[in-house]
Order: sequence, then C-alpha cells, then structure tokens
Amino acid sequence: MSIFNNTEIAFKDKSTAQLKKAYWMFKMIENPSLTGLGIKALNFSIKNNFPFVENIVRKTLFAQFVGGETREKSLEVVNQMHKSHIGSIFDYAIEGKEDEAHFDQTCHEILENIDFAAGNPAIPFVVFKPTGFGRFDLYAEIQADIELTASEKEEWNRVVERYDKVCKRAHEKDVVLMVDAEETWIQTTVDELVNEMMKKYNTEKAIVWNTIQMYRTGRLEYLEEDLKRANEHHYFLGYKFVRGAYMEKERARAAEMKYPDPIQPTKQASDDNYNAAIHFVMKNLDKISAFFGTHNEKSTELIMDKMKELDLPNDYPKIHFGQLYGMSDNISYYLGNFKYNACKYLPYGPVKDVVPYLTRRAQENTSVAGQTGRELGLIQKEIQRRESAR
Repeated sequence: MSIFNNTEIAFKDKSTAQLKKAYWMFKMIENPSLTGLGIKALNFSIKNNFPFVENIVRKTLFAQFVGGETREKSLEVVNQMHKSHIGSIFDYAIEGKEDEAHFDQTCHEILENIDFAAGNPAIPFVVFKPTGFGRFDLYAEIQADIELTASEKEEWNRVVERYDKVCKRAHEKDVVLMVDAEETWIQTTVDELVNEMMKKYNTEKAIVWNTIQMYRTGRLEYLEEDLKRANEHHYFLGYKFVRGAYMEKERARAAEMKYPDPIQPTKQASDDNYNAAIHFVMKNLDKISAFFGTHNEKSTELIMDKMKELDLPNDYPKIHFGQLYGMSDNISYYLGNFKYNACKYLPYGPVKDVVPYLTRRAQENTSVAGQTGRELGLIQKEIQRRESAR
C-alpha cells in the first residue's frame, strides 16, 4: 500500500466544493476524444475572442492549474502552500510568442521573479523556458550547424545576453535559477549555453540548474560527461530531473526524418532511467544538487529511501521534490507534512495567454497512463471520508 494515500493530508487546503469541481474536471480530461475536441474548441474560441469562454476557463482549468494572472495575485496560493511546508516555483506560463519584444518582456519578468524570490523561503526557485528567450528555429539552426546570417548572429547574441543577465541577477541575489528542457533538436544548444552559465556562476555553489529529461536515451552518459566537465573546471552542478513531455512529437519526427528514436522504448525503461539518475545524484552530492520533478510515487519513495540510507535529514538542502500545481497533492502534501523540501510548479499569467500551457496540461494528463484515474480516485476517497465524518 502506498504511503501517499492519506487524502486528509493531501487535500487539507481544499474545500469539498473545490474537490467536487476538480473531480468533474479530471473526469472530463479522462476521455481523450472529449479532451481533443475541447482543446480545439477552446483554442478556436480564445483566438476569436469569444467573451464568455475566458470566464469559463478562469473558473475551471485556470483555477485548477494556475496560481493567478500575476505573481502578486498568486501570493495567496504561495502563502497558503508554504504553511504546509510547500514552496512555490513561479512559472511565467506564456508560450508560443516569437518576437524580440516578447523575449525582452519574458527576460524582464524573470528578473522581477528573481528579485521577488530573494530572501523568501516560500519561493525557493525561479524558472524560465529557453524558447521564452529566443526563437525555436534559431536554436535548431545552431544545433544543426547551419551557418547563421549576420542578423541571426546578432539575434543569438541577444539570446545569450538574456541568459547572462538573469543568471547574473540570480547569482547576485542568491536565488536558484532553473532552465527548462526543450525538444531534442534544440536541447544540445540549450545544454551548451547553460553549461557556460554554470561555469561562470556556479563556482561557489549551484545557482544555475539545467533540466534533464530522463525519458531520453543517452542522458546518463550526458550526466557523467557533465560531472567530468564540472570537476575539470571547478564548478557545481544543479539539475531538475523530469521524465519528459514531448514523446509523441519526438517519435513522429524521428520516424519522419529517419534517425534513431531518442525516447526510451518503454515506460519501464524511462522509469529505470529516472531511478538511475537518482542513484547518480546520491553518489555525487558533494558536487550535485537536485530537484526531482515527478508524479511517480515509486521514484519519490526511492529518493526518500536513499536519503535515509545516507542518514540525510528530510530537509537536506541539496535534495528537492516537485510536482505541478493542481496535481499529485497526495505526494506534495505528504512530503511537506514530514518537512521534506517539497515544491509546486506554480504557473501564472493572463487567462488568454496561458491557454497553450493549459491545453498542454490537459493533453499530458490524458496521455500519462493512470495519472487522471489516480487523481479521480484520491478526490473521490476524500469526499467520501468527509461525508462519513459528518
């Protein structure tokens, strides 16, 4: 029996009305056909500015998965979760913008998030998405060794400047800054740039952290190479470990372009790879800090078991756990209850602008085997417990 079945702990911050609404929403997401149709209708309605749709989204998907429309409006959620020893990671969830003005705006937003997080234990990390700082195709061209035009070289220099600006601010403010992962055909470009930032700003401890997608092949070998580089150049490593979010897209592209599939062949292989990364970190804690982003209960228990084996306190500063806001409260609140370093990824942004993020969340819930069913079962169990306790 899982240790993460205590629904009284998991949902202590949720009213019964909130739980019933969440149950209804996850029930809708559970049906892939319904989810697909709903996403198409939602995107069409938002694109065409249907006035009533935004309000429906605000009361449903947005309320479940997003902290608020601004970081300031998200503070109520931040403070409430921190009472349960759960930190928040502000995620400026604006996706799909590809012009210099938006890249500059995102950079400015991340700088403000760093200032906002400085000295605040309720916000232990700040994160940004590489494609929030530069065009996807530009990263891809660099990775494919395509010679850049003069204007593209200037454009890339601006991308590098944005990275350096936020990493420098994070270093000055002593705030950990995580860089999200992207698709494989731009990830090497991201990795190389993040490594440069690590080399520059992680000389005393891990301030800049990269994200490693363990559903990919070759990631353990990459970690070994990364550790060797860090030892040679005397800097520290920080990683956010996730399984990954682009499996269908990655496999389709590999098949279309006839190169080896970069994704592990089975779910079990991905799980084994993720767990191997846990062992790798635990063997190298002198050099590595880690954030384990996972909704997998077995992997979470493995981390806890390894910490016990090493006689580490629950709040050991180099080990953090994370789940997405609106999901897996049974894990987050259990960890917080026992004073582990638990966090929630807390997206924020205007309703209309976070719709791409929300539709991605809905699709991922549909495609991850058992995830939605697990959420529904836990919510139903807690509603029944409360009704029996009356």
